[in-house]
Amino acid sequence: MKIALSEIALTLPGGHRALERVSLAVDAGERLAIIGPSGAGKTSLLRVSGTAVRPTSGVLTISERDPWELSRGSLKSLRARIGTIHQAPPLPPRQRVVTAVLAGRLGAWPLWKSLASLAYPLDIAGARAALARLDLGERLFDRCDRLSGGQLQRVGVARVLYQRPDLILADEPVSSLDPQLSDYVVGELNRDALSRNVTMIVSLHAVDLALRWFPRVVGLRNGAVMFDLPPARISDAMLSELYASELPVPPTQDNRLLERDAPGPRDLRARQPRCR
Repeated sequence: MKIALSEIALTLPGGHRALERVSLAVDAGERLAIIGPSGAGKTSLLRVSGTAVRPTSGVLTISERDPWELSRGSLKSLRARIGTIHQAPPLPPRQRVVTAVLAGRLGAWPLWKSLASLAYPLDIAGARAALARLDLGERLFDRCDRLSGGQLQRVGVARVLYQRPDLILADEPVSSLDPQLSDYVVGELNRDALSRNVTMIVSLHAVDLALRWFPRVVGLRNGAVMFDLPPARISDAMLSELYASELPVPPTQDNRLLERDAPGPRDLRARQPRCR
């Protein structure tokens, strides 16, 4: 799924200018990380890209079509092909984990199947497989209010893995996870996108994850793009300027290789992933 943003601006209620004439083109199958200080506009950019909010000005096209010119039914079908991972997943506390994961396909299922799955999960094996990729297979029938914040984030990731969308948009998907688990989850998202050749845009506060896992990194500050480069061309001086108002600057690592072999989730605490 190809995305193009041309001169996109977004003014939020109250007058705050969240985006300032942002122009980006993301090809089908491309993986892009967005970094920047808090309040830079990362979430706003993802919401515009996923048609959750209409820009104040500028043009957004998805697969070379303006989503705001589509019929209601066509827009709904488009949104069903977009998987969004929220920093705080909107999961009802009393909902079972299996139901939360299966909700990833509700937009693609007919109404009867969606209603039936709410009454009794119709694809328990599929939900378990998605959760197992994130070391949560045994929490399948737990209620969401029995999970920690980090586990809830992984349920949100599992829901999108189960959905198998054409476009993945992830907003700080590992903010509640420890560094080693964060690395594995970001890697799992990349492996999924690569294996299915789908487009993925991820906002990250952890600069080291962006530099290690993504072939293209966009620096956003005050709603404007400061750089759009491969990791090898991003200097420490550029990062210091990007995060000038946020001290300390989020850490980076010397190793900036993008392709990695990573352990399975049950091996995470035993050893570090290997670079190649």
